[in-house]
Amino acid sequence: MTTVRSLFSRARTRGLAALAAAGLVPVHAMAQGLPTMEAPSRGEGDGLLTTLQNYLFDFGALGGLILATVAFLIVAIAAIATFNEARVRGEWSKFGVVVVVGVVLIIAIIWLATKASEIL
Repeated sequence: MTTVRSLFSRARTRGLAALAAAGLVPVHAMAQGLPTMEAPSRGEGDGLLTTLQNYLFDFGALGGLILATVAFLIVAIAAIATFNEARVRGEWSKFGVVVVVGVVLIIAIIWLATKASEIL
């Protein structure tokens, strides 16, 4: 019974989408309750091109944040693995090198992402 209902609801949704594409049902009526799209952080701009550039700036900043997060996770995983190895073998110098190089790497990536957002 539920599969029959889901098939009918899918058909009804697809039918409304097809009617909206044909222009027979106003799109505004189908989009009730949806939130409005937020403007980019630099503002909407004067035209379409500047608005798209502002959205690309936001995506670039998001990419830098994702890169810094991935770098942090990789350094943390490497530090934990080296800590476990150092605890077993007693070689703490390798652990210290991994932590220091990891911290320098994360600081460099954050600094470069900040400089890149200023250039954009």
